[in-house]
Amino acid sequence: MERKRIVSGIRPTGDLHVGHYLGVLRNWVELQEEYQCFYFAADWHALTTEYRDPSVITRSTRDMVMTWLSVGLDPERSVLFRQSDIKSHAELFLLLSMITPISWLERNPTYKEMKEELKEKDLSTLGFLGYPVLQAADIVMYHGDRVPIGEDQLPHLELTREIVRRFNFIYGENTLREPKEILTEAARVLGIDGRKMSKSYGNAIFIYETGESLKGKVMQMLTDVKRVRRKDPGEPGDCNLYPLHEYFTDDGARGEIQAGCRSAGLGCVDCKKILLGNLVKEFSPIWEKIDYYRAHASLVDDVLAQGGKRAAEESEVTMEQVRKVMKLTG
Repeated sequence: MERKRIVSGIRPTGDLHVGHYLGVLRNWVELQEEYQCFYFAADWHALTTEYRDPSVITRSTRDMVMTWLSVGLDPERSVLFRQSDIKSHAELFLLLSMITPISWLERNPTYKEMKEELKEKDLSTLGFLGYPVLQAADIVMYHGDRVPIGEDQLPHLELTREIVRRFNFIYGENTLREPKEILTEAARVLGIDGRKMSKSYGNAIFIYETGESLKGKVMQMLTDVKRVRRKDPGEPGDCNLYPLHEYFTDDGARGEIQAGCRSAGLGCVDCKKILLGNLVKEFSPIWEKIDYYRAHASLVDDVLAQGGKRAAEESEVTMEQVRKVMKLTG
């Protein structure tokens, strides 16, 4: 029986951080065991916010794919490609945009949120308003059965389903498949200041963050505000730092941290040092692999070329079906 398909992408707008690692990459690695996965560098999506200086996208794409390979994505089991290499994404985006009501896009809850978050950028553009349509094209191009997302992205996926339903209703055939979600467990990872980890907020701990830089950020992290002095007891649930222990510290050590925090037997600096050591242990093998790919960058180009060829073949099959039902071919 043919495996069900996963489709997902990441915008290459800079270095990947721990939020990407916990919320996306570890999940992607596990999913490739069970599903046929299509993972892409969403460089056209990155243009919606980085159109004034697209050079960051070019630089980030290769580095991002190096990180993918270093955390365990396997190009023999997953199709890894660059979105802009598959021009049919643009064609399907155009065709779907012809049937998508503007009101559907304007009600997108993250549209205003992202405009506010990135208010230093001019995002009053057609491309930014219409990016959910491009996102829908990305997914349905490969007949994705599942899309791994956080809860905050559920409205995006529902919009994709609405576009699929409208397309299939207008053209009378079930040409496009409605995707379903796979919710990620670490959808919201906090940064060093207590807000959601984001490059835009300047509060991110990056995957390739080594030495004094990593130490400095961990030591800056906010902890329970009730622990003004070393002898003050605290509550792990009120600490911005502790959630990272849930992912990087084993069960026994976490129990000791909880007890030590509540009794004031363990200071916040001690707690941070434990986390720092565990982060180094987790990411050291990944840093070594990233260094290897940086020294052998042509391997990454080969992976993207191989994945692009496979994605192009799949996408052309879909586009032939779409053109046929829309009566765009003779």
